[in-house]
Formats: sequence, C-alpha cells, structure tokens
Amino acid sequence: MQRLKITIALICVAHVLGMVPFAVYPTLIPTLQIEWAASNTEIGWVAGIYFGGYLLGVFLLVPLTDRIDARKIYLYSMALTMLAPLGFAFLNTGVATASFWRFVQGVALAGTYMPGLKSLVDAVPNHLQSRTVAVYTMCFGVGVAVSFLTAGLLADMMTWQYSFAASSIGALLAFFIALLFLPQSSPLRANEKFTLLPDLKPVFKNRKAIGFSIAYSVHNMELFVFRSWTVTFLVFAMSGRDLLTFGSNWNPAFIVACATFIAQPFSVIVNEIAGRINRIKVIISVMLLAVLTGIALGFSSQLSMILILCLVCLYAILSIADSASISSAVIASADARVRGTTMAVHTLIGFVGAFIGPIIFGVVLDLAGGGHSPTAWGAAFLTLGVIVMIGPLAMLKMSNREPV
Repeated sequence: MQRLKITIALICVAHVLGMVPFAVYPTLIPTLQIEWAASNTEIGWVAGIYFGGYLLGVFLLVPLTDRIDARKIYLYSMALTMLAPLGFAFLNTGVATASFWRFVQGVALAGTYMPGLKSLVDAVPNHLQSRTVAVYTMCFGVGVAVSFLTAGLLADMMTWQYSFAASSIGALLAFFIALLFLPQSSPLRANEKFTLLPDLKPVFKNRKAIGFSIAYSVHNMELFVFRSWTVTFLVFAMSGRDLLTFGSNWNPAFIVACATFIAQPFSVIVNEIAGRINRIKVIISVMLLAVLTGIALGFSSQLSMILILCLVCLYAILSIADSASISSAVIASADARVRGTTMAVHTLIGFVGAFIGPIIFGVVLDLAGGGHSPTAWGAAFLTLGVIVMIGPLAMLKMSNREPV
C-alpha cells in the first residue's frame, strides 16, 4: 500500500509538471493582443480552441483505454505536450498559427489527463478510487496554479517566444517520471474487435451520469473562463490606479496563481463532504455561490482593489470546489466495463463548455463595449452566470432527485 501511495504521489507530480505550459497563453494575452492587433473575440477563440483540440483528443484517445494500455497513450501525449509550446514559440505568425498550436496542445492534454487517471484508478482498490480521483483532479488545478506562477516569472524575464519554449521543460520532466512510475492498465475489453468509434449507447442510457456530465460542462465553462480571462480582467482593473494603492502594482499572473493554488484543497474537501451528505445538493449549492461571486467580480472593476482581490480568491475557490464531486459521481455511476468510454463521454461533454466558454465571453465583451468598458466585463460575467445555471437543472432532471 505504501508503494502504491508513492506511485500516486509521483504521477500527481508528473501531472502538475505536464501542466506547466497551460497558462502561458492566458498570462500573455495582454502582450499578444497588442502584437497581433486582435479583437477580444479572436483572443477568446485562441483560448477556446485549446479545448477544441482537447475534445477531439478525448473522443479519439480516451475510449482506447478500454482496449489498450493507457500508459502508452499517456507517454506519446506527454511528448506532444512538450513539442506544442515549441511550435507556438518559433512557428507562430498570428492568430491562425497560434490557434493550430493551441489545438495541438489541447489534443496532447486529452491524451495525458484522463488516461493518467484511468491508469491510477485501475491500480487502486475500489474503496480508494473516489479519493484518488479527488487528489488527481485537484492536481490539475495545482498544475494550473504552478503554470500561472511560472508563466508570470518567465514573462518578466524573457520574450513571449522564450516563455513558451521554456514551459516545455515541465512536460519533459513529466515524461520521464511517467516512463518510470506510471502503472500499466489492464483493459477489460482488450480482446474485442477494434473500432475507431466506440459504442456510446450504454453510456448515454445512464441518465444519471449524463446529468452530471452536463453539469460538468457548465462547470468547466465557468472554470476556464476564470483561467483564460482573469489576468486580462485584472490588468484592466489595475489600469489608471495610483501605484501606491494596495495591490495595484502586483503581478496579475501571480494573483491568479495564488488564488488558484489556495483553491485546490476545497475540491477534495467538498468531495469528502458530498460523499457524506447528498452529492447533488452540495454541488448545486457550490454552483449557485460561484455564479453570484462571478457576477459580483464582473461588476467590481472600478471598486476597491482589496474587494477585487477577495472576489478573485473566492471565485477561484468556488469555481473549482465542485470539480472532484462531479467527476467522482460519474465514475461511481459508470459500468466498469465501459468506464473508459464513460470517462471519455463525460470529458467530451464537459470540455464543450471549456471550449465555447472563453469564446462566448470574448464575444460578449466585444458586443458590450470592449475590454476597456467596466459594463462590458460585468455583462460578460453575467452572461456566463446565466448559462452555468443549466448545470443544477440538468442534475435534478436526469438524476430524478435520487441521492448519489
């Protein structure tokens, strides 16, 4: 058991290191938007297309974990994670090529995130699976925080090109850790005839799992809008302020990194609480609080920096707090024979929100007056909040109010 705990810890470290390239683009949006003379819609597109690549990767790669060793998929994908930032850095001429390399980076994430989780879940006893899922998914957020912190440091020290290139070192280290320690998985359907497109009927017949996946979609929409746009929001909120004002001269990427890091334990804590009470009620409560906080943040850009910093921190906590609970509920509801495919569908539905969320946010920002308008930021966060309310409705409708 001790050896298994060490293995889980090492793979979580690899997961964090592999996430280092993640936040380099969101951190550098203010610089890249000026260099490319891009609109908020275009900037949102480049942010969202990352998850378009992730969706394609999930659809093609994650179902394969029911048939072949997930470790192989993970290793090839981590190698691609290392190469994609290098392409963005040195083969990039603007929005179009940036979109391509972000798309590739998203495909690579799909081949590491869920296949890595599948390898760990297959290696642990049933009674430890929920906790393993919670810790592993929390490490996604820890990786995001480390990525924002690293990106902020790199942006202060070097050009944006070398910032992207340097971030690939994290993926290189992750590759070697996984090569040495990631467990092999034993596919339950390895002897079945191979088909490119998996049979999705058993998954979609599971209404409870699909209801949670829809909630996961709007959860991801909110979460990745926060991760894609908050640095830019803070740059706007800090502009024109007296530099002696508390917080007005802080590095926005560091603020987001700290808020993201502080938020991570709450995903595990809420998952533990949800497992003891009623998962649906806990998730809905968290989602409602997150919506209200996001709207307050959107309309706060001209208020006290202390208030803005508190709202950023609170929104970071609430936007991640229900993540592990939703994923654990889906895995608990899944048929073990199609667990990989269920996880693929869950991720596919979930990251549709991550894909379109930053784009919708940028479109609303442009339509409401642009990134220099306080009202536009409020309208963008308000629109996001309205959409997120689909999640609680889907869970209540498709679970038939059954406890989970």
